[in-house]
Amino acid sequence: MTKIPIAVAEGDGIGPEIMKATLHVLRAAGASLEIHPIEIGEKLYLKGFSTGIDPAMWDTIRNTKAFLKAPITTPQGGGFKSLNVTIRTTLGLYANVRPCISYFPFVDTKHPEMDVVIVRENEEDLYAGIEYRQTPDVCASLKIISRVGSENIIRYAFEYARQMGRKKVTCFSKDNIMKFSDGLFHKVFDEIAKEYADIINEHWIVDIGAAKLADTPEIFDVIVMPNLYGDILSDVAAQIAGSVGLAGSANIGAKGAMFEAIHGSAPRRAGQNVANPSGLLLAAIQMLVHVGQVDVATTIHNAWLRTLEEGIHTYDIYKEGTSKKKVGTDEFAQAVVACLGKKPEKLKPVVYKPKTSLPSHPHIPSTTKRSLIGVDVFIYHKGTLEQFFSRIQHINIGPLRLKMITNRGVRVWPEGQPETVCVEQWRCRFLSDSGNGVSQHDVIQVLHAFDHVQMDVFKSEFLYLMDGKPGYSSAEG
Repeated sequence: MTKIPIAVAEGDGIGPEIMKATLHVLRAAGASLEIHPIEIGEKLYLKGFSTGIDPAMWDTIRNTKAFLKAPITTPQGGGFKSLNVTIRTTLGLYANVRPCISYFPFVDTKHPEMDVVIVRENEEDLYAGIEYRQTPDVCASLKIISRVGSENIIRYAFEYARQMGRKKVTCFSKDNIMKFSDGLFHKVFDEIAKEYADIINEHWIVDIGAAKLADTPEIFDVIVMPNLYGDILSDVAAQIAGSVGLAGSANIGAKGAMFEAIHGSAPRRAGQNVANPSGLLLAAIQMLVHVGQVDVATTIHNAWLRTLEEGIHTYDIYKEGTSKKKVGTDEFAQAVVACLGKKPEKLKPVVYKPKTSLPSHPHIPSTTKRSLIGVDVFIYHKGTLEQFFSRIQHINIGPLRLKMITNRGVRVWPEGQPETVCVEQWRCRFLSDSGNGVSQHDVIQVLHAFDHVQMDVFKSEFLYLMDGKPGYSSAEG
């Protein structure tokens, strides 16, 4: 078998130990891999690389078929950027796939029938990392949801379900509140679901969906959701299935893939030979499937299941009366190797099939008609509403008229309520009095008027009609 080149990073904390154990199992099982080590993480941050990776390492990652990465430590403070986010966005790894499965009765859980795969959008949402400290006491994060990003991840979820023989795809969103961003995600889900008549589809508001996931996860199969919800709920799902330490993660894109455990680097456990390597090992199994070595993936996964059945457990899942032997990191890997060629007797054996390529669905640019009709102007002003209003109420320039003032998204003028607590961030909405379009020159004149009265403008947002409908939130949002 031709050796497949993969990039490997040992990471920080427990990373080197669990990577050593994982590679030991891969070699013993006959995985045909050509290892290209790279260094990332805490040492690189402290050497002055703000993203935790030497730019020279990108070529190594790019020139291999997959990247197997142990967890890293991001130093506190100093403005260091998440390396995981950097890798995912730089390489276009838009799909994060996290199986969360119960191994009852060998691993303790309240949900014996749980078998859920969370497919998480991986490039945008709040994880785009576009943040601002707008005033000394007000910060803002920009939530980015695009049609192309939503199309990519939702279609991936349906294709994954079809290829893996799963029956249902569920969408989680919060579009009852975030009607534009999460609303777009839900809308795209409904559109794409029509292309997969063989798969059941449903939508849940994320809060009640999360409650049901924690209470009765067996009602779900594949769940697709935006980045932040997926990050949080995949950890929740992994933990209620048995342990976060048992969950692997695949990050898939059109031109690359990265595989990792979902847990962190646990520096307080480093160097003690106690960490559970299962999360990284299961991620490596996903990697083997991705690069076409499905027979080896099947052999290792079944050996791992048999090891659990035999009660050979690391400290995090060890339980008196269920477990038979508490082992360390190295010993657990050796036990898996000893089970190679065996299948589980009570847990369901695994059989991986060669994956098929995702169908090509090029994004079609929108033909929506877009017309400028106003502007929201954000002001830093310390003082009361009355003091603020007295200074800006005369600003009505050309066709634009002041229609609303909000504070933290709550309308305070007109028809504000005295109980509303205001901070130093104010938003003034100007709209065309006639409802007709305005020019950018008109908007600039409004901004000049604020400058003339020495008001501190820190942001403006143009307001558009999209095919005649408002492309901005209502008076209360």
